[in-house]
Amino acid sequence: MKKIMITILALASTFFLGYTFKAYTTDTNQPQANKKVTGIGGIFFKCNNPKVLKEWYQQNLGLNTNDYGTVFEWYQGADSTQKGFTQWSPFNSKTKYFEPSTKDFMINYRVANLTQLVNDLQKEGVTILDTIATYSYGKFVHILDIEGNKIELWQPNDKVYEQFGYQIGATTTK
Repeated sequence: MKKIMITILALASTFFLGYTFKAYTTDTNQPQANKKVTGIGGIFFKCNNPKVLKEWYQQNLGLNTNDYGTVFEWYQGADSTQKGFTQWSPFNSKTKYFEPSTKDFMINYRVANLTQLVNDLQKEGVTILDTIATYSYGKFVHILDIEGNKIELWQPNDKVYEQFGYQIGATTTK
């Protein structure tokens, strides 16, 4: 019994000494790496007839489409109790929304801190196309990558975004 108590005491002491050592040797004044992109917020692409294409995807692939396309619902890996959403949207081939890019697609990336990211990107010389637009369901800004692809950055408010979907009668694709 005495050997078991000594072993438990030794293990507990080792654990606490290791924890204390890590706490003293970790520089808490070091800036943490800014989390930039956290996932895909949306896929947007040009097509000849968005209405017909959405119907095709609904009929043949089971997407729950609405006026905007469809919203995929999923749970966030960092917190599996929190929902996340990814938008899929076909746009009319004549849309100007993707300009100044001449590409037929645009990707929306989910980000953790849009204001900080825009500041970082400006310092790196990245082309910022507009100012941050704030809506109840998140903040948005557009940038260009080095090949001229327009990118939409979104700091989502998933709870409000989900409520917006309910208000317009949209059903997510799960």
